[in-house]
Amino acid sequence: MAEALEILNNAVHRHLRLTAGPGIAHPHFVMVVLGEYPAAASSCPIFFAKDAGTGEFYTAALFGFEPGEILFENGQREDGGDAIFRPLELQRQGFFTSGENIAIDTGHPRFGPAATIALFDDDGLASEALRKIQTVLGQLHAGMDATRAFIAELLRLRLIEPIDISLRFDDGKQLRLDGLYTVSRDGLSDLPDEEVVRLFRKGYLQAAMCVTFSLNQIAVLAQRRNARLRA
Repeated sequence: MAEALEILNNAVHRHLRLTAGPGIAHPHFVMVVLGEYPAAASSCPIFFAKDAGTGEFYTAALFGFEPGEILFENGQREDGGDAIFRPLELQRQGFFTSGENIAIDTGHPRFGPAATIALFDDDGLASEALRKIQTVLGQLHAGMDATRAFIAELLRLRLIEPIDISLRFDDGKQLRLDGLYTVSRDGLSDLPDEEVVRLFRKGYLQAAMCVTFSLNQIAVLAQRRNARLRA
């Protein structure tokens, strides 16, 4: 984590302000957790990818085909006010959990000179904005544990498989997306009934279907990219 990480304190950070948005450009590939799958799948494709440091799988939503490209509707709104889906990972930018405490990266752009939103009120109590961050961190922490359990179950059943995506756009450019994985539809179909029931009761069958259905959004994003090229 960041070198400037500090435990949030209502005395030390009484006058600290934050911006309405995350303070950074929207990444084109953002980690998502299990509870976010239904909302994410309505806007963009969801993939499994491997952490470069640990080699462990995580899930992320693809918002564009290249860094700096955001193709889903209303995705450019920094404050997320009209966004169809804004990942928890983006909402919590600048904030972390440290045991039972909240920690902040004081060097994060979210706390820059343009920041105007107070973290604490005049009595030193958490502001509405900070309470929202607390909720986001709680959801993200619980969601990461739930997602790990979901991935472990899919790995046990050998349901995660690599996916090759090659795209050609109206300007002649070709793109290949490597290092991505999805849920094996054939593997799901071949599961014994008792395993299907087990996945269903855990809520994992619905999550797996969200991942597979979300692949339909690849074509939608490609159409939007071509529409921008024509414009």
